[in-house]
Amino acid sequence: MKTTDKIPIGKLNRAGKILKTSLKVGKNYAVHYGSKLLQGDVDNETLDKKNAADIMESLLELKGSGLKVAQMLSMEKSLLPKAYSDQFSLAQFSVPPLSVPLVKKTFRKYLSKNPEDLFDEFNYEAAFAASIGQVHKARIVNQYFAVKIQYPGVAESITSDLAILKPMASKIMRLDSDEAEKYFIEVQDKLAEETDYALELKNGEYISDACKSLGGYKFPKFYKDLSSDRIITMDWIDGAHLPDYAEQETSKAKRNRIAQKIWDLFMYQLFELRLVHADPHPGNLMITPDNEVCMLDFGCTKEVPKDFLMALKKLTDPSILERIDDFRKLLMDLDLLLPGDSVEESDFYFEKFVQVLSIALKPYQQDSWDFEDPSLFEEITKTGEAIAKETLFSKFNKTRGSKHFIYINRTFFGLFQLMHLLRAEISVQYPRD
Repeated sequence: MKTTDKIPIGKLNRAGKILKTSLKVGKNYAVHYGSKLLQGDVDNETLDKKNAADIMESLLELKGSGLKVAQMLSMEKSLLPKAYSDQFSLAQFSVPPLSVPLVKKTFRKYLSKNPEDLFDEFNYEAAFAASIGQVHKARIVNQYFAVKIQYPGVAESITSDLAILKPMASKIMRLDSDEAEKYFIEVQDKLAEETDYALELKNGEYISDACKSLGGYKFPKFYKDLSSDRIITMDWIDGAHLPDYAEQETSKAKRNRIAQKIWDLFMYQLFELRLVHADPHPGNLMITPDNEVCMLDFGCTKEVPKDFLMALKKLTDPSILERIDDFRKLLMDLDLLLPGDSVEESDFYFEKFVQVLSIALKPYQQDSWDFEDPSLFEEITKTGEAIAKETLFSKFNKTRGSKHFIYINRTFFGLFQLMHLLRAEISVQYPRD
């Protein structure tokens, strides 16, 4: 795989790269509308594909917060045109890793030694490369380690990168930039936490220790003497990443058991610990040869306030849709209906949230739900796209919802996708009898 020899560092260098990409996108729009004038109706899909490819090329070079946001957006299929969603999903799987000289330079800066001075064996070819860092396999005597290295300049450029990307993200997601400020601050704060590997080590140890009594799970041990705020060393865990397991396991009963354990683990963290792993994409979960579920990468964890958690429990109760007054109050508590709404606005959004939740809560209305059936996802996407296109949204252009929804929605929607990947039938109720 092609490696990265240099990452733009510093606000001006990174801003310059983003500006060049913006000019490319502007040129694409000019060509598109020029063709439209000459040829009449021109398909927007070609424009979307070109813009998405140009933006993704830039983000892959810059790495860091922009690439992480692209990864998050790729999970929200109904928010983006398909061309953007397809391109941004590459942030999970196709990131060019650092070259050997950059890996050595990072080690010398943060651990004062080259990798071969710390390990008996160190594989310079990255086993995995993601938006913020990459993982290498290493060995001391007979013990194997996973060593995660953060890309240079990522932590220092979060604020400036997001400030530059904010207008583009707002346009794609149809948000008013000023009203959406609290959401961007939430993302910025969470990204800052993700680049603090000392905090990730702390969270990883806490969650692992709190969940070890559950049984059927495996968590890596962390090694502080081989870690820093930009490098983190943990046990290497053998096993199959979730996509490989899902493809290879032919027994639905076995897939169901694994899927249920994954769901229950996330629900235990959310409702018992109030600190949940908020990045449930397939690369962060493995199945060991002993059929244990292994959770990896504790960089993105979300601490959930008690009042929001109580409201969330009410929101996932299917009977809430039948209790009109309680439902309206709950929507107010969650900032989905706003005190300044007119009667027309309030009625409009109330109707839309009833419409969305009546679909999203279907798995909660049954003893079990078979996620192999894609109809739920198709219905959610179709409804979301239809609502987004309604003209009343431009008339009632207000940003809505608690900031906590950003990562909680990501967690639940990510889990739904994992269950679909496993073609599994599970109970989503928590706690289960």
